[in-house]
Amino acid sequence: MKYLSYCWRLCSTAFCFTLFGLGGLLISIFVCPLQRLMYRDQMVRNQKTRQMVHYLFKFFVQVLNITGTIRFNIENKQELNNLRGHIVMANHPSLIDVVVLISIIPNADCVVKASLFKNPFMKAILNNTGYISNDSADGVMDDCNQSLAAGNNLIIFPEGTRTTAGKTIKFQRGAANIALRCRAAITTVVINVTPTTLTKAEKWYHIPQRRALFTLRISNSTPNFEMAEGQAMSKMSRQFTAVLEQHFIQELKKA
Repeated sequence: MKYLSYCWRLCSTAFCFTLFGLGGLLISIFVCPLQRLMYRDQMVRNQKTRQMVHYLFKFFVQVLNITGTIRFNIENKQELNNLRGHIVMANHPSLIDVVVLISIIPNADCVVKASLFKNPFMKAILNNTGYISNDSADGVMDDCNQSLAAGNNLIIFPEGTRTTAGKTIKFQRGAANIALRCRAAITTVVINVTPTTLTKAEKWYHIPQRRALFTLRISNSTPNFEMAEGQAMSKMSRQFTAVLEQHFIQELKKA
């Protein structure tokens, strides 16, 4: 039975990734050009496309669950759904973290690697969503401020990349810098995947021996940091990064 279960999950994983890739390609070719014709106003187009992505990701998560590929335990779903103008910080153990978060948070924005805007499979969708490119530090800060002021929730992974399984998380300063400069409310989200799957070191077909459980919850406490008047932003950014790191390390111990 275990072998049959493994084979089924391997096939369902292949199916889900094929569905995701083909879906993205078809949307880029057919839906995105149509959206540009229907919604001439960029803000309206961004809103409509993000709404579409939210529902498509919600559907994809349901497919993962229904096919038995991955189980999900999402806590505080309604609270996340009701957020407005928050910076949502999360640890990043798996490839599907952002997919799950966007499937829960309908008005989500995120900072995306500039190289992805050149990806032929993704650039049309990214341009239509208006997600923020990290190509310019000053531009990123302005875009984040505008997005938060508009009531969007900004999803950020302070690690900058997926966690290496078995190693202590290490944060980059970008998330702290954005939080300090934008001065928006922060919600920290703790993600745990057991057994590990879709990590930075694993290919999509390196599935675990048993079905993975993806748990997501809002942490009970919020990391506090007082901005010192006259202190250099670079120093405060380093200090706040250390505070955030310790906050997530302690929260992950509770998982």
